Amino acid sequence: MSTQAFERTRLRAARELAGLSQAQLAREAGLTPAAISQFESAAARPSPETIDDLCQILEVPPGFFRESAAESHEGFFRSLRRTSVVDRRRARAIALVAHDLATRAAAAGRFSTADLPTIPVSGLDAGAAEIERAAAQVRSLWGVSSGPVSDVVGLLEAHGVAVIRLPLGTADVDAFSLPFPNHPVIVLGTDKNDRARSRFDGAHELAHLVLHGQQIWGVKEVETQAHQFAAAFLMPADEIRDQLPTTVDWPALFELKRLWQVSLAALLMRARTLGRMSETTYLTAIKAASARGWRRVEPVPLGRPERPARLLHYLASPDSGPARAVLPPGIVQSIETASAA
Repeated sequence: MSTQAFERTRLRAARELAGLSQAQLAREAGLTPAAISQFESAAARPSPETIDDLCQILEVPPGFFRESAAESHEGFFRSLRRTSVVDRRRARAIALVAHDLATRAAAAGRFSTADLPTIPVSGLDAGAAEIERAAAQVRSLWGVSSGPVSDVVGLLEAHGVAVIRLPLGTADVDAFSLPFPNHPVIVLGTDKNDRARSRFDGAHELAHLVLHGQQIWGVKEVETQAHQFAAAFLMPADEIRDQLPTTVDWPALFELKRLWQVSLAALLMRARTLGRMSETTYLTAIKAASARGWRRVEPVPLGRPERPARLLHYLASPDSGPARAVLPPGIVQSIETASAA
């Protein structure tokens, strides 16, 4: 490989996929940490021999370092204080590989370009009514019929969002997203294996892409707004308000869970938010659910989480050869295995 073909940001991505610091990679490659830093900042370029060594250590094909790198911020993560920097950076690097796959799939005519509405919030103190209107607008623009969203993941994929499922290896990263312009990426964790939670996670990350994009991230307020959007997107106020009970009526809530494909916790919060349940009734329900162990595992299981399909179909096709030649085989295989499970 010519040293002129080396894309510096790819080295950082490969290193973070491997969970290595600059000092750790330098030690394994017989280099100094300063040398790795210079490679990643474009202050210096590695020799062809050094690139070969880095490929072996980081388990990436040489072509990985020749690919251009899409730009985005550090990503939308819900628990910044609990999520380690190493976990966040590895997760972001995985999203970069998913974006690479979507870009290659689109070039092969197997993936749509994103058509996400951009509806920036008025600020971190935007009211619930503004968020509700944004969720309704997305449903309208995307032609979502009244009632429950039949398949959140399928809807996202149909509008150019690259969705993958992956064991994220930490309880503090449930799902996250990166707002790449042509193919935003949403990564859903397989660790919880809960259909209702996964659907809510998908709608939550959609909120970030629609409301916040490249403008705002990394603060608590955007997470609150994304939760409000997800609830409104999955359970439109004018459709569900009169269905929600005003008392702790578990049979009624079980039926609503089956119908709307959301969790009991989400239904209770929606009943409280829309004024159907008083604060006292809501707290009584939460305490009763906790006493029965339902905060950990809810009754009325909804079945397997929704599965991404578009990238899997691409990976199963002969068209995926060029992508497989330049992307880390271990990560690609993990995406195939976890998303198909």
